[in-house]
Amino acid sequence: MSKNSKHTKTNVVRLLETAHIPFATHEYEYDENDLAAQHVADALGQDINRVFKTLVLRGERTGLFVCVVPGNSEVNLKKAAAAAGDKKAEMIAMKELLPLTGYIRGGCSPIGMKKPFPTFFHTTALDYDKIYVSAGVRGLQLEISPEDLIRYVGAEVTDLVQ
Repeated sequence: MSKNSKHTKTNVVRLLETAHIPFATHEYEYDENDLAAQHVADALGQDINRVFKTLVLRGERTGLFVCVVPGNSEVNLKKAAAAAGDKKAEMIAMKELLPLTGYIRGGCSPIGMKKPFPTFFHTTALDYDKIYVSAGVRGLQLEISPEDLIRYVGAEVTDLVQ
């Protein structure tokens, strides 16, 4: 299940344990001045393509939705909007992240947001037996089967990057 340490009992961890979904947590030293996925990948000694970032967007008509993309990629706003059934989408303002999701920048997880939002994973998530996403706080990553994660959050898989 999870590696036990005093820092791993986030809401994300509790939700996955309750759902009996296998995962591991990995702590790393984070730098508030460098919250980039590359820093996370380097700290974990992992390929950046396996470290996914969780982004929250707003469609002009469909409202909020979540995109989970490889750490070295930029979300393509047109592809993301189309996935959500909209014509245009934009990233939410950073100041909106905590009130809308319950997470801060660098600690946003696709699991356990304040409300369930439509969620989309980039297709490359399925290229790996395990991927890494935030466990809900800075300095803690979740290693999990992408199939288990996608099923748990009810996500769709589609092309989301440039």
